[in-house]
Amino acid sequence: MNGFSSEERAAPFTLEYRVFLKNEEGQYISPFHDIPIYADKDVFHMVVEVPRWSNAKMEIATKDPLNPIKQDVKKGKLRYVANLFPYKGYIWNYGAIPQTWEDPGHNDKHTGCCGDNDPIDVCEIGSKVCARGEIIRVKVLGILAMIDEGETDWKVIAINVDDPDAANYNDINDVKRLKPGYLEATVDWFRRYKVPDGKPENQFAFNAGFKDKDFAIDIIKSTHDHWRALVTKKTDGKGISCMNTTVSESPFKCDPDAAKAIVDALPPPCESACTVPTDVDKWFHHQKN
Repeated sequence: MNGFSSEERAAPFTLEYRVFLKNEEGQYISPFHDIPIYADKDVFHMVVEVPRWSNAKMEIATKDPLNPIKQDVKKGKLRYVANLFPYKGYIWNYGAIPQTWEDPGHNDKHTGCCGDNDPIDVCEIGSKVCARGEIIRVKVLGILAMIDEGETDWKVIAINVDDPDAANYNDINDVKRLKPGYLEATVDWFRRYKVPDGKPENQFAFNAGFKDKDFAIDIIKSTHDHWRALVTKKTDGKGISCMNTTVSESPFKCDPDAAKAIVDALPPPCESACTVPTDVDKWFHHQKN
């Protein structure tokens, strides 16, 4: 165990729902700023936001104090990703690498677009369905350069180091060899997932090709540098909450009592069962271009 735990507030699939992270002392922390990027040499931490095969678009709330995980909202409605035939919800465990930030003020030389203002995204391809708010250790294998409505939105491909097959995966070509069709499905999913909402297909750099592990790690390191500039106030975050409990050089560092006060002000965990709307189960058949 890595010592991290999570605590839910309010009911899942409601506007008030939040998942807060805690350290091994049980103190509240920010999953964006306080969980170290590295779990070990060449091993990264990943914050699981969306378990595989689920639809609720959960994400680290970058603008809320302590950056809990909450469900994304568009036009006052909770967001769910559609089931694009033949997929069900997200086709990997989906989340982010902590202490990274895709700077919207930085024009990426590979994509020609600026960052999407979020931590870098991860698709974890192991066999276990992880839990929302779980902190896992992953081995990075490669990366996809998606361009989402004119913003750079890197997608890291990784595998949980605790996966029974993790030793067989060391670079992106191992995924191509051992999970045939998975990377092609990943591109197809990201290309089309917003189409049921009336949005255009997403675009990609590198002709929608995956770059290898070394390239991916270089990109992650650059987003870590951008995060450090953000949390030390060398970059203006424009509304991003940098409240943290561990970053010694950060002017936003607070004590554990201040962090606890943020959570104590919120509704308690909800025991009643909350269900996903039935129309989330609908399958979308979309003519591919």
